[in-house]
This record gives sequence, structure tokens and C-alpha cells, in this order.
Amino acid sequence: MAEAKALRGLDAVKDAALAAFLAAALFLPLIALQTVTNMRNEVIVVTRWPLFVIMVAIVAGGRLLYTQLVYPWLTARSRRVEVKPLSPGLIQLGRLIAIVAGACIFAYAIFKLGMFLRGYADENRFQIAGQIVFAVFWMGVGLLLAQIGRGGFAAAKPYMLPLLVGFLIAYPLIATWITGGEGTAKWIDNFGVQILIYVMLGWGLNIVVGLAGLLDLGFVVFYAIGAYTIALVGKNFGLTFWEVFLLSGLFAAVWGMMLGFPVLRLRGDYLAVVTLAFGEIIRLVLINWKPVTGGGAGVSGIPRPTFFGLPFNASDAGFAKYYGLEFTPQHRVLFLYYILVMAVLLTGIAVARLRKLPIGRAWEALREDEIACRSLGINTTNSKLTAFAIGAMIGGFAGAFFTARQGFISPESVTFNESALILAIVVLGGMGSQIGVAIAAVAIIGGTELLRELTFLKAMFGNEFDPAQYRMLLFGAAMVLIMIWKPRGFVSVREPTAFLKERRSISGSLVREGHG
Repeated sequence: MAEAKALRGLDAVKDAALAAFLAAALFLPLIALQTVTNMRNEVIVVTRWPLFVIMVAIVAGGRLLYTQLVYPWLTARSRRVEVKPLSPGLIQLGRLIAIVAGACIFAYAIFKLGMFLRGYADENRFQIAGQIVFAVFWMGVGLLLAQIGRGGFAAAKPYMLPLLVGFLIAYPLIATWITGGEGTAKWIDNFGVQILIYVMLGWGLNIVVGLAGLLDLGFVVFYAIGAYTIALVGKNFGLTFWEVFLLSGLFAAVWGMMLGFPVLRLRGDYLAVVTLAFGEIIRLVLINWKPVTGGGAGVSGIPRPTFFGLPFNASDAGFAKYYGLEFTPQHRVLFLYYILVMAVLLTGIAVARLRKLPIGRAWEALREDEIACRSLGINTTNSKLTAFAIGAMIGGFAGAFFTARQGFISPESVTFNESALILAIVVLGGMGSQIGVAIAAVAIIGGTELLRELTFLKAMFGNEFDPAQYRMLLFGAAMVLIMIWKPRGFVSVREPTAFLKERRSISGSLVREGHG
């Protein structure tokens, strides 16, 4: 289709109709006509005209919206048209609303905490502690809104990180409050544990791709090495999860350096092809080395994390029995979630510190211009190897947590699709940005899981309709839109982490007197 223009009136309608016609031609065999197998094992064609019409209408409406609103806005933005600031009256009104909302949320949190402690004073101490954390989090939200109202977003920026940590701590309680206690473990597992694992994977690949500028299409290999280290070493040698955990990161780092040596002279597309081939080689080895890896059947019975030696099971030596609690599988999910929260926070702090060290500045310089790095005396070999090793180590730790979540690992979990997904998280988030990668992981992984919860759509389109099957279609459309709106990702600021302070100028009088 021709490039979008600022169309008006009948021309805009014609353009939308053309988009609808092309969409109808594409969606007719993909959506309107579906082949299914009936009870007699016969292949029949089932029509889905309502869904077909809705999808065509969405394309036509989206095209019309783009030509009438989005394209003019992008054009004005590219021409650097200045936007008039809001009037002082509107700013003051917004700040007043923020202060009132913050005060109401703070008061409501105190009220709910008081009601809980009054009516449930005899309840389990863990439940009381959880409700206190939940109330404190909402108090923090109220105070943050009030601070925004008083001094704007700049004044509230120092409180963002503590509030984010508070949200991560209180998330299981928030999930319980949203679901009413039914299916809480699923929300903690799918929207908590899984997203945090992909945040770690994204940060690991971000070191290689975003900071060092080395395009790696086989990053899932290190994820697999960490997972299989936990599975094989722990199961075959009778070791616990924590006894093997550090080995998973160490082995992945060693393999990262082994991959780095052959590709030291490669960049760009050539490096991408080699890393892609390396990933496929490892996957095929895992499939065919059946005596060790179990082949396509994978490895099960993997040791899971324990709480100071207390397993999360119904035995007399288990966590629930030791603390006098009623056994529930939710204990294991909660424990793994909070362990991952600590691991993600430590990873984020470590990566942020590395960026400010000489090695981090060397990575950024390597990304911008390798020849200039060599001319400045930077050891590009060591810089590349450390980027591969540290990124692989983080990926290995994430793989270890994956086995802790699943209790099972197979080659099906380490396909190229996983590498592409992790790379998409880094690119959409903004290469080099930790915050952007975390936001992209929440949006992509959380959005995919959210589609599985849209069961009410089956009432509209029939029981055969599964929203999760359209996740790749929606994911691709979202990538196109984001690349148009934010070509460098969600957080596109690409500033160096180290700045030279401005030196004081020397006056001419000092120079004449011999002091300069």
C-alpha cells in the first residue's frame, strides 16, 4: 500500500476501504474459513463470519485512524512543531486532584488495615503481616500522588523505585484482592514468576546486544545450559537446588566465553548467523544425546528450591508442617516469586553498577565504534568476552529459575522462538535501557498471558475461539506500531553512563601572573 498521506473526506474513506479489501482477501482463508475434524474423523470447513467482519472492520478503522490522527501527529512532530503548554490553571487543578486522590487512598488504606486488625486479630500471623504490607503499599501510592500534586513528577521521581519495590512485594496480596482468593497461584505464577524470569533474560541479552552492540540470536542456549545444569547435576548427583544454583551461572558463563572466542572478529549479520547456528547445534545435541539429556522426552523430577532445607510438600518435614500451616501448593509459588524478586533486584543493581565501571564504558564505546575503541587502547577482546560471559551467566541463572518453576526441562523449551522473543523484548524496550527492557517484558509476556484470560470472547465467537491463538498476530501488529511511534523502543534515551564534569575556566589575569 502506498505511503500514508494526510487524506481528508472521501479520499480517507477510499483509503480505508482499500485497506478493508486487502484485509478481507487475506483474512478469508485465515479467519473466515476454518478446517476442523468432526466426530467421524472427517475434515470439514467451519465458517466464522462474525470474527471475519470484526477483524476487517478493525483494519479499516485502524487505517482511517492512522491517516486522520496518527500520521498528522507524526508529521507535526517530525517538523518540530511546538506544542503550547497547559495553562497554569489546568496544572493547578491537576495537582489538586492528585493531592486529594492521594489523601483518599492513604486514608482508605489505614481504614482497611484497622478493620482487618480489629476483625481478624486471632488469624494467622502470616496473614496479618501480609495485610500490613498491602496497606503500607497503598499508603505509599497515596503519598506518591500527593507528592506529584505538590511538586510535579520531578519531585516524585526519587520515590518511584521504593514504590516499585513495594509493588513487587505486595503483588501477591494485590492478586489475591483482585481474584478474591480463587486462582491466585496462577496469577502469581504466570504474571509474576514468568515475567520476572523474562526480565532477567532481557537484561542478560541487553548487555550483549544493547550495551556491547553484539547481535546474538542464540541467547536461549545459555538459558538452556543453566536449566540443564540444575536438572542433570542435581538429579544425578543428589544435590539440592541451592547447591547447584551457582554452577548453573558458572557453566553458562564458560559457554558464553567459548562462543565469544570464535566470533571475536565478526560483527553484524555474520555474528547473528554464527550465534543462530550455535543455538541450533546445542538444541540438536540436547535432542540426540538421549543417554544424558533424555532426548525429546526431557528431564523430570528436578530438585526444587527449599526454605533452609524445608521442602514445600505435605510431608512431616515440609514447610507447612514445620510452621503449623495448612499445606497448599501456593506456598512454593510464593517462595519462588519472592526469591525471583530478590534475584531481579540484585541483577538490576549489578548491571547498573557495571555500566558505571570502566568495563561498562568500554561496552558502550564498543557499541558505538570498535575502531575508535582500539585507537584509544581499549582491549576489545576482553570487552567482548566479558559481555558474552556476564550476559550468559544471567541467562543461566534465569534458566535455573525456569526449572524451579516447571520442575521439567526439554529441548522444546529452548527453540529459536525463545531467542527471538527475548531479542524482541530488548529491541522494543530500548537497547541499553534496563527500565525499557523490564517494561517490554511486562507488556509482551503479560499481554500474552492476559489473552488466555479473555474467555468471555468465546460467548461471542463460539467455544472453538481461542484468543491466545492470535497472540502472534497481535504481537506483530504491536511491534509495527511501536516501531513507527518509537523507533528506538519504549525508552529511547541513549546517553553515556559517565560524564566529564565541566572544568573551571582559567582567567587571563591568572595566566599573565604565571598561575595558569
